[in-house]
Amino acid sequence: QVQLVESGGGLVQPGGSLTLSCSASGSIRSIPVMGWYRQAPGKERELVATFTLPDSTNYADSVKGRFTISRDNAKNTVYLQTHSPSPEDTAVYYCYAMVLTGVLRSYWGQGTQVTVSS
Repeated sequence: QVQLVESGGGLVQPGGSLTLSCSASGSIRSIPVMGWYRQAPGKERELVATFTLPDSTNYADSVKGRFTISRDNAKNTVYLQTHSPSPEDTAVYYCYAMVLTGVLRSYWGQGTQVTVSS
């Protein structure tokens, strides 16, 4: 089995910064894709950013230029740096990973709350 454990959520002021981390553990051969999604109250879950090996990144238009996704492949960890967040970024952020064990399948973290407020 594979587990994704997120950390780094919390309260951040508008214009501040926050870094989320997500580490994968288990019987992992490789992780072709890692990324972040978010879900705000009353809204559907949406893509924030993904990192596809070897070095391809993809961002939602709403976060381009403000958020940065990165990976530490040796640690099976993905990061999301939020720069100058706004209240509209308030949501539960979910880590996502497409993992190759014996088969290729998707996994989700439990979610971490990010609240942007003064």
